[in-house]
Amino acid sequence: MSRLLRLGRILKVVGRHRLDDIIDADRVPRGVRLALHLNPFRLGARAEAQRARRLRQALEELGPVFIKFGQMLSTRRDLMPEDIADELARLQDQVPAFPAPQSRDIIEKALGEPVDRLFARFDATPMASASVAQVHAAQLQDGREVVIKVLRPDIEPVIRQDIALLFLLARLAERFLRDGWRLRPVALVADYEQVILDELDLGREAANASQLRRNFADGRLVYVPEVHWAYTRRNVYVMERIHGIPVTDLDTLRQRGTNLKLLAERGVEIFFTQVFRDSFFHADMHPGNIFINADDPADPRYIAIDCAIIGSLSEADQYYLARNLLGIFQRDYHEVARLHVECGWVPPETRVEDFEAAMRAVCEPIFEKPISEISFGQLLVYLFSTARRFDMEVQPSLILLQKTLLNIEGLGRQLYPQLNLWDTAQPFLENWLRERYSPQQMVKRLQYHVPSWLERLPQVPDAVFEQLLGNRQVPAANRRSSDGAMRRQQQRLAARRQRRQVAGVACAGGALLTVPSVQPLLSTLTPAGWFLIALAVVLLWPRAQED
Repeated sequence: MSRLLRLGRILKVVGRHRLDDIIDADRVPRGVRLALHLNPFRLGARAEAQRARRLRQALEELGPVFIKFGQMLSTRRDLMPEDIADELARLQDQVPAFPAPQSRDIIEKALGEPVDRLFARFDATPMASASVAQVHAAQLQDGREVVIKVLRPDIEPVIRQDIALLFLLARLAERFLRDGWRLRPVALVADYEQVILDELDLGREAANASQLRRNFADGRLVYVPEVHWAYTRRNVYVMERIHGIPVTDLDTLRQRGTNLKLLAERGVEIFFTQVFRDSFFHADMHPGNIFINADDPADPRYIAIDCAIIGSLSEADQYYLARNLLGIFQRDYHEVARLHVECGWVPPETRVEDFEAAMRAVCEPIFEKPISEISFGQLLVYLFSTARRFDMEVQPSLILLQKTLLNIEGLGRQLYPQLNLWDTAQPFLENWLRERYSPQQMVKRLQYHVPSWLERLPQVPDAVFEQLLGNRQVPAANRRSSDGAMRRQQQRLAARRQRRQVAGVACAGGALLTVPSVQPLLSTLTPAGWFLIALAVVLLWPRAQED
């Protein structure tokens, strides 16, 4: 019943603001078109305000989930008309605020003391107000300037209601829309639910900010404000106050002579550093969360706030993503197709040659162009069209990364439209792969895993002998099988595996013999011992073709 009531409210807002005038009726399903036409709330409503303002006001009325959607659209000026993009940009930090007495009450309940005792100064008028929280300026008793982020009251029930409605729509889309299953809408909504619910915990956001600040401790590329943990709770977050120029204020940046080309290039470097060096990236980089320190116009630096949404990738995803991007940059479409099959992004039976040809058709038009002429949005449309042929499913684990890429594109367009994204990103990826597989890094990774391998090493001989006994006890069904060739092939593979395992155990034992003393083991392991350990791992590692 609550979902039906919420759906009714959505239809009411859509009708009252006459959003049916904005929607291109020819491009929506017939059922949606009929619902818009029969919506009783549109009767008598007049579209007096401009379309962009009506859309922005409707999204504000519908709440945080829809406001977030409007924020995302505001960064895609290549896809949105200019008037709509400008109006939706107001959703980034100009959402109507809730009353100051409510804000004071929330702070006092969270911190257990009156605001006047906690702070030397508290500004009741919010500095900014967004979809989930609003921000007040204040001063600590020791004189340090801070900002206080306060969660909107009673916001969680509204978000949960909207998420439940999104799940309903996702299930309908997955069942009834052509190719809807490939988008995996239910999985995507589940991921989005986790992300937006995490935003309701300001303590989690503060922890994210601390980690990001630590990752960029030198401050060369980006500065993250310090967290004041003594004043931070789940619904209140106090941080250092920063002073910078909004990244959208291009007039001020130009007046100061800011090097916008360098700024745009550093934005790309920050993104790739977060994704590949740290596997910890700010996934809500819309312009409302980004400021610029332009005190030195020749050396501008970013200031990042609002770290509620953070993404990360597994080592496997990092590797395949880097190799895929490099393959695209180098126009090695065969490598891109092979990697898609290898990492499971397309079904294993996919013909690499067919997928290679499809990728070439998608990617060739985008090269040798400045970013102003490249639309990642259009590229995603092309890739989805390609996916229809090859049954490629949307990867939920990469959704935040895709969203962040879209934000980076919108930011790059605003700062320096001539930026060549490929020339900026390619050297970074090449260096990352080179360093990742350098001898020094391989030794570090080996040292990291050796303790757990050594812990399991005493169990290896028993496992090998059990395997030997198991291979001798061939099932009766196999003994009666008339397929002698298959049986002989299995025996050869088993014998090869046994020889490899015995050699692996011997190498591991040889490594231990090179150790002059058992304690401490790692510090006394000789280079020859390290080599034998590595060889043992290679020999004992399971191989799919022998399983």
